[in-house]
Amino acid sequence: MWSLLCILLLSVGIFAYLTITERRERMDDEVKKQTEISDAPGGEKEQKKDSETAVLPETEEEEPEVSEEELIEAEVAALIEHMSLEEKAAQLFMITPEALTGYSNVTAASAVTQQALQNYPVGGIILFGNNVVSPEQLGQMTANLKAYSLEITGLPVFIGIDEEGGTVARIAGNANFDVPKFPDMCEIGASGDTGRAYEAGSVIGSYLKQYGLNVDFAPIADVLTNPENQVVRARSFGSDAEVVSSMDLEVIRGMEEQGVFSCIKHFPGHGGTSGDTHKGYSYTEKTLDEMKSAELVPFQKGIEAGVSFIMVSHIAAPNVTGDQVPASLSGKMITDVLRMQMGYDGIVITDAMNMGAVVNEYDAKSAAIAAITAGADIVLMPKDFKSAYQGVIDAVKAGAISEERINQSVRRIFLVKKKL
Repeated sequence: MWSLLCILLLSVGIFAYLTITERRERMDDEVKKQTEISDAPGGEKEQKKDSETAVLPETEEEEPEVSEEELIEAEVAALIEHMSLEEKAAQLFMITPEALTGYSNVTAASAVTQQALQNYPVGGIILFGNNVVSPEQLGQMTANLKAYSLEITGLPVFIGIDEEGGTVARIAGNANFDVPKFPDMCEIGASGDTGRAYEAGSVIGSYLKQYGLNVDFAPIADVLTNPENQVVRARSFGSDAEVVSSMDLEVIRGMEEQGVFSCIKHFPGHGGTSGDTHKGYSYTEKTLDEMKSAELVPFQKGIEAGVSFIMVSHIAAPNVTGDQVPASLSGKMITDVLRMQMGYDGIVITDAMNMGAVVNEYDAKSAAIAAITAGADIVLMPKDFKSAYQGVIDAVKAGAISEERINQSVRRIFLVKKKL
């Protein structure tokens, strides 16, 4: 029994010795491997890097950066959301200082103008020769208009003028202003020199900026396809659509480099018409395809160049629309052709709504409602501003115009004002 116990103990001891020896050998091998890794160039660092990589938690994906355009859109949307219907409707009108204040001839902007803007915070003011007296007077008037608008609405006011050069020049035609004078655009167009067109835009833009104006209702984009047309004959760059387009683009470039917005006119083209819209009904017999090959070419080029304003005239185009409605009041011309087919999403402003082609057939209220319904963003100079303004508000409240439609125009207006 004792012998058997001794043999058993001896066997256990031998097994334990072998097990310990085997473990020591494995540990020695592991130490040797670690030494080899450490001795290899960068070995310890690689092992540490791999170890750190393995234990790092997963990181969340970075949010995409917001573009400047998206920030501006968001800011504009926030502004619109906090405006009343009355405030938004006022932005859709550009009127004379006389229509705003009720005075017969306005050459200053003071407390009366400030109070009038409080009541009717319009989007824009248009000046004419009677409002332009001297450099000091004009500079002070526009400065006050801007200050009042910023105080009341938090946004700049459009201050526009017709300064085409040639016979249509409210400032250059005033002897009290020492500014360069340019010939009628027909002369520049006939020269074929686009550099002269650029110079005209740059110089005119420079002195408009100096005197506080920020919108010029120029250049003329009308292609003179009717030799008998007297309305825009001298004001047009000519009868070749490509020449008119190239001249227009250079005027726009020169002017906007000076910080003044151009407004090309008179969509869909007054150069092929019979009659004068200042006096009454005027029309073109052209089809849409015919207009696309000539009259619409300068407007399409302007759209592609990013022009901020297009003025829609009161001419009728019965072979396009199927009726006698002026383009300024026609959804087919503004929304279908100009917006959808030609891809324009800038500001559409009507020609002056106190012209014969409109007032002979429509009252101020119904004309303003029709223009906005058709897709216009700014109603220029209605014959009776207060009636037109209230008519638009009433039309929204009655459901004849949706507030969303108003918001669309206010958005376009604010996006341009943000550039001032």
